[in-house]
Amino acid sequence: MTQLSKWTAPHDIKAQVFRWWLKGDLLRASVFPKRIPLKTPSAKELRDHFEVVRIWSQLLREQPHIRLEMRDFRHQVFGQNSLPDCVWIDDAASAIALLGKQKEARFFGQIFALTATRQPKLTSWLHLRPLRALELADIWEKLLAVIAWLLAHPRPGIYLRQMDIPGVHTKFIEANRAVLSELLDLVLPAEAIDSSATGGNQFNRRYGFLDKPERIRLRWLDLAYSPFPAIAEADLTLDAGSFTQLNPTVDHVFITENETNFLAFPPFENALLIFGAGYGFNALANANWLHNCQIHYWGDIDTHGFAILEELRSHFPHVQSLLMDRATLLANAALQGEEPQPLKRDLPHLTVDEQHLYDDLRDQRLGRNLRLEQERIPFHQLQKALERIGA
Repeated sequence: MTQLSKWTAPHDIKAQVFRWWLKGDLLRASVFPKRIPLKTPSAKELRDHFEVVRIWSQLLREQPHIRLEMRDFRHQVFGQNSLPDCVWIDDAASAIALLGKQKEARFFGQIFALTATRQPKLTSWLHLRPLRALELADIWEKLLAVIAWLLAHPRPGIYLRQMDIPGVHTKFIEANRAVLSELLDLVLPAEAIDSSATGGNQFNRRYGFLDKPERIRLRWLDLAYSPFPAIAEADLTLDAGSFTQLNPTVDHVFITENETNFLAFPPFENALLIFGAGYGFNALANANWLHNCQIHYWGDIDTHGFAILEELRSHFPHVQSLLMDRATLLANAALQGEEPQPLKRDLPHLTVDEQHLYDDLRDQRLGRNLRLEQERIPFHQLQKALERIGA
């Protein structure tokens, strides 16, 4: 009976049909009938293992939902016979029945009929991604309701929380932003979509909803210049709009990425301090008054630290780095660590000295994945650097 394993068996046919299912061919308008070639017994195997061949043939003959194409042959003992030569699946219904997927196919049919009635432009998406549609079957009507609402209220200028759709809440939309984006892009007019906003985090901007205001955390380093005398020493947080309108009379602005450094940063005449948040300085970009200040950025001495400096300089070209130089790196060799995933891309907004150090770091010339985190730098080195700036 081991010969049976050499030839195409019913489970092999099902496996091929299941591959069609996974590609979506059985639910979309695919071309049928489909032919499945068989691995059949050789002439020698027919002669030497005729009884095994007969059992193999019978197993295929008993398989429902398929059509066998036979070939005739003559056996020297048993005379004229016929054996399966290939398999045909005549239609999608037969293939679906072979896999026992009738329930899923029925659900898809219901989804398709509902969509064709309410949002016919989305039927192309259903043809393209039928299995994904089945995964969404339980929430499909809610997705259609969100799409219908946005068609009626393009670029609404409200928060997601303010949408009033029966049975749909904010978290539902947030959890399904990816698929909603695919569907909305197919049905909304071009003027209702901000094509420059991409990715899940840009969903609100892409479709005209209000975003939670970006917030900026800051401290006054010279209390005499604080516009809030009653809370001059406070650790403040302002929304981006309020920060833009702040326009304080300060000469220096320091930005640091480490919270402890932000809290412990020493006083400095006529200056304020901003707590950075890594990549993303859009919240600062509209504050035109920053162009009139000397801006000092203090980040880690590693490839990502220089990339953040690069991003900040794309908004404010006059930014100066603070304690991000070769001398600081070498003076603190015992405090150096390892950067998990160094960057390799070019950074065109660095100064000549910064560029040389960045190149040495990314090309591993100073050590493997070398970095010096800003919080490891001794505090007296910060104080000396500030004295030099003040002088």
